[in-house]
Amino acid sequence: MVELKTANRIAVTTIFVALLVLGLKYLAYAVTGSVALYSDALESVVNVVASLAALWAINVSARPADTDHPFGHHKAEYFSAVLEGVLITVAALLILREAWAAWQMPRALDTPAQGMAINAVATVVNAIWGTYLIRQGRARRSPALAADGRHIMADVFTSVGVLAGLGLAILTGWHVLDPLMAALVALNILREGLKVVTSSLSGLMDQAMDPGELEEVRGIISAHADGALEVHDLRTRHAGPAFFIEFHMVVPSGMTVGTAHVICDRIEARLQERFRGANVLIHVEPEDEAKQVGVPIL
Repeated sequence: MVELKTANRIAVTTIFVALLVLGLKYLAYAVTGSVALYSDALESVVNVVASLAALWAINVSARPADTDHPFGHHKAEYFSAVLEGVLITVAALLILREAWAAWQMPRALDTPAQGMAINAVATVVNAIWGTYLIRQGRARRSPALAADGRHIMADVFTSVGVLAGLGLAILTGWHVLDPLMAALVALNILREGLKVVTSSLSGLMDQAMDPGELEEVRGIISAHADGALEVHDLRTRHAGPAFFIEFHMVVPSGMTVGTAHVICDRIEARLQERFRGANVLIHVEPEDEAKQVGVPIL
């Protein structure tokens, strides 16, 4: 419950930060009329919507397992991340449309220095909060928070590019650089959107644990499987903060159910100690009926 409250607090704060940044960036666009700054502001609209989706996903994923969802609701965060990727793609296409219109009729910017200063403030706010979200997303294994953080950091890099391009346009008088920077921003946003969608789809497709984590699982099982003869068919997957680990354990045919259960409990306890909230399923097989005979997986 404490974890959920903290995640909710982070998600709600993200919404307010996104609204603040959106207001600043739109003000920068209104002051200058720059299509590049407009593209930056449009991406911030996506940030607001994505932050709302992340708040919803965090609360849904925290619901306990029920009759209709016996394995829990952990994958809700992946749907939020996919939605964010789709929204990012839509924003990129809208920006490209505006950039094309501005390319055909380039014009001088109004009070560019003032608008750039406002945008720079918004960029600094985004950089601080985006870095914090990525760290929290990794620490809490939250795809929604991590995707939000990565999107915000992509926004930071594009904002820096926009400011650099506008500065060059002011120095050279080449007003066509404004829509050109907007188009480059759109392409970068599109790339980030595809990365977010690809990463989220991997989770929805029951991707296995990372190789390093998988090696830890093997090590824990080997270290605490005293009494067993063999372990095979190890399979893992993760869904947001939840881990699912299952394998077959071969024991001597004469071993009692109680003794085999003690071994299972010992392994399960150590796995859940290392991977908090892990769901562990162990299928016990007697030696003379084991499905696999030969080299163990561990």
